[in-house]
Amino acid sequence: MSTIQIKQLNFAYDGQAPLFTNTTFDLDTNWHLGLVGRNGRGKTTLLRILQQALPYSGTVTVPLQLQYFPQTLDETQLTLTAAQAITDVAQWQLERELNLLHADPNILWRPFVDLSGGEQTKVRLSLLFIQDNGFALIDEPTNHLDLRSRRQVAAYLQQKPGFIVVSHDRDFLDSITDHTLAIQRQQITLYQGNFSTFMTEKERQDQTELAKNGQLKTEITRLKRTAHDKTVWAENKEKSIYGNPHIKDSGHNAGRGFISARAARTMKKSKNLEHRMTKEIDEKESLLKNLEKVDPLTMLPVSTHHHQLVVAEKVQVGFDLPLFQPISFTLTRGDRIAIVGDNGSGKSTLIRALLKQFTGMQSGHLTLAPVSLSLVRQQYTDNRGTLVDFAKQHQLSRETLLNNLRKLGMPRADFNTPIEHLSMGQQKKVELARSLATPAALYIWDEPLNYLDTYNQDQLVAAIKHYQPTMLFVEHDEHFIEQVATKIIRLQP
Repeated sequence: MSTIQIKQLNFAYDGQAPLFTNTTFDLDTNWHLGLVGRNGRGKTTLLRILQQALPYSGTVTVPLQLQYFPQTLDETQLTLTAAQAITDVAQWQLERELNLLHADPNILWRPFVDLSGGEQTKVRLSLLFIQDNGFALIDEPTNHLDLRSRRQVAAYLQQKPGFIVVSHDRDFLDSITDHTLAIQRQQITLYQGNFSTFMTEKERQDQTELAKNGQLKTEITRLKRTAHDKTVWAENKEKSIYGNPHIKDSGHNAGRGFISARAARTMKKSKNLEHRMTKEIDEKESLLKNLEKVDPLTMLPVSTHHHQLVVAEKVQVGFDLPLFQPISFTLTRGDRIAIVGDNGSGKSTLIRALLKQFTGMQSGHLTLAPVSLSLVRQQYTDNRGTLVDFAKQHQLSRETLLNNLRKLGMPRADFNTPIEHLSMGQQKKVELARSLATPAALYIWDEPLNYLDTYNQDQLVAAIKHYQPTMLFVEHDEHFIEQVATKIIRLQP
């Protein structure tokens, strides 16, 4: 057993509020630790600090060699070549791990760029545990994974030594973790137990805090009323001392420089009272907990005279062989069609073919009406620069873009940070906010929930139900599909 020690950790990005202030905790390297928290709260940042990839103050002691997921692989190379370029791994070792993950080892002989998102995830996971003396830092491994693959990865990780995993998938975390480190708005808390244990305790704490907030707000209202009444009393008292120059025998003295000693004392008491009341109100307001708040998102769907926006007739796509059996469907105005299937079944490839971005084999008839589109992509490394410049580049309403980002939970301090320097979760929010701020007749979203916390997922569902856009989307989350899809197209191998 060894221990990761963090003592008096302080960290903030330039020009932003601190993420960690005097943070101290110990982590056993045998733990299967879930690292949770809303996007932008510092989960990925903490992993980077553990890797000594960011400057900080305090002490961070890591006794083992760290292995980080997701690794950057050269997408242009064969998968085996790309993997061996970043770590010393034999072919048989990769094949062994891929078999444990229920992935076809033959994908090692395909270009990495041609693998599905789920296949790429399994290749990257296979590289984590090759070395026996390492400790894995796993950032959002369930992205791009279908339900069956998530269960396969969970079973795989259950058999592995200690690690830290970041995920927003509750069921996944419950199945693989025994401790939870929660980064919340005001503190970092370590819990013994899985995600459900943490949520049960958090809900209890939230209810307690809500009750306290109600009491505090009542007390603040009372104090403000008292302060107002005392101020009015003092003012009236002062008037009684000085009198009214327009009323005979009111006590008014027009003599230059006349100030009654009694008046001075009254004014002093009034100011002291005002100061005490203000201080007490400030103290009460500082105790109010800033609990999570979720605001509605804005979408900009536009009408179109086209009735049929997508038509597929006996369509197949693939490489040497078709990825799925022929499919036929029509997406009409008002439809929200979900494309589902196992990892590697060709869901994203079908989207690429529809957008004329696929160069492999294709058969059948696949047409897209000439309508305005709004996309959410899986890869968006081309999103760069400041948000203001980004809005100009894409001819977006800056106000709509920034408002949606704020509602998605991005701190205003991050608005001046170049997009490429944001966390993966924040970068995903930029991609999503760009799509939401793009007026479109058809929304084509490829796994929109990746990197999003549960609050954001609920916001998307609410926005889609409110605006009723026409959509074609790929997603693995069953709850999301159930809530928003009007039709489901399942790809069969």
